[in-house]
Amino acid sequence: MITRTLRNIADMCGGEVFSAEDMNVKIAGVVTDSRKITSDCLFVPLAGDNFDGHHYGAAALAAGAAATLWQKDKGTAPEGGGVILVEDTLSALQKLAAAYLSEIAPQVVAVTGSNGKTTTKDMITALLEGQFKVHKTQGNFNNHIGLPLTVLSMHEDVEIAVLEMGMSSRGEIALLASLAAPDVAVITNVGESHLLQLGSRKEIARAKLEIAEGLKPGGLLIYNGDEPLLAEVMAEASFHAPEGMHTLRFGISTDNDDYPTGMMTHSGGMTFTSSLHKERAFTLPLPGRHNVVNALAALAVARHFGVTDDHVEDGLKRLKLTGMRIEVMLTSSGLTLLNDAYNASPTSMKAAIDVLQSMKCTGSRIAVLGDMLELGPDEVRFHQKIGTYLDPEETDLVFAYGPLSAHIAETARDKFGAERVFSFTDKAELTSVLIGKCSPDDVVLFKASRGMRLEEVLHSLNKHFEQT
Repeated sequence: MITRTLRNIADMCGGEVFSAEDMNVKIAGVVTDSRKITSDCLFVPLAGDNFDGHHYGAAALAAGAAATLWQKDKGTAPEGGGVILVEDTLSALQKLAAAYLSEIAPQVVAVTGSNGKTTTKDMITALLEGQFKVHKTQGNFNNHIGLPLTVLSMHEDVEIAVLEMGMSSRGEIALLASLAAPDVAVITNVGESHLLQLGSRKEIARAKLEIAEGLKPGGLLIYNGDEPLLAEVMAEASFHAPEGMHTLRFGISTDNDDYPTGMMTHSGGMTFTSSLHKERAFTLPLPGRHNVVNALAALAVARHFGVTDDHVEDGLKRLKLTGMRIEVMLTSSGLTLLNDAYNASPTSMKAAIDVLQSMKCTGSRIAVLGDMLELGPDEVRFHQKIGTYLDPEETDLVFAYGPLSAHIAETARDKFGAERVFSFTDKAELTSVLIGKCSPDDVVLFKASRGMRLEEVLHSLNKHFEQT
């Protein structure tokens, strides 16, 4: 984590130390939540429409913070610790992170995409950490507040920072990329998430490509070549590539720079070869063709940094994913649960269904699907298409949860029949019926947007079968 004097911090964030006698106060770490104060940290009170961290400045100092940033228009600063006066605390936090990153100077890998960015970030980290000291974004700390906090939590000897960048509107990734100045940028894909805010997939592609415009001169852009919109946007006059930018395209299509030349599904995940790794087969401990594509992006990053194939193989064995992204859970009774309930879009929903339908089991394959949110005016049509996408030869039962997912059930019934498709708006009722339909030999997929909290049903099902 960052350790500096108050004078250093003030210089880095563009503030001024309120009292000269506090210039040499030592800071260790940065905290924005007054409930999570650590000894000698710097408290950064942020203000929003419905909250103001300045109300908790005095409490933060009393709890052990060595100092606080203080916005000049927020009245008298609290006593009991050091104070740095700034014009805007959020801007100061971001400046501090950018300055710290510049000082410790690790290589930076930035990752974005509509789907798969967290999984790809985890894969990249796993492949690099066998040869380098790596720091990655934890959880969903991928926005204008989370990314600076991620940077400021790094130790000074970090060699490579793997930073996830999320967005919901134009300009957000541009800000993050300007703070991080990446050496390598990865775009996993362009999906339908945030259509409500951005209006079209092409506008989403423009937003994602802001990450490339933030690359250092001579930087490397690794992007999904199966998505034509990315190439179209890069050809637009408004796209400004950094000087000397290099590119590498990955994907399923054989006209990419790297693509799978063989894929095999098995109980341990996927084994694959690629056009740039013809002599080596890699085993990925995750199911699904889409995860092989994510792995190609991670392999490209590893190759850029000179990671050996042996370290790649070892890294894939150590891979640990952020929770609820096709997490395979096996109950003591034998029931297999596929937990992918963190987020959902039409693209990721289809990928999850593909995983379910590829699973070998002696029982039933059951899809429990919840609403996909933030899809804009075409949300009904997107849900109807998921119902059409489901294959009655490969999926045995379909459970839909939520008002939008009722449209999944509606179109699925045309192929499955009414007796194999169930629709619910009550989670307890869904849970009860699902438990009654499941047996220990089944595989059950849970997929929905975060707001549906579909993992609650999964946990209830898991608890039931662990007890029986």
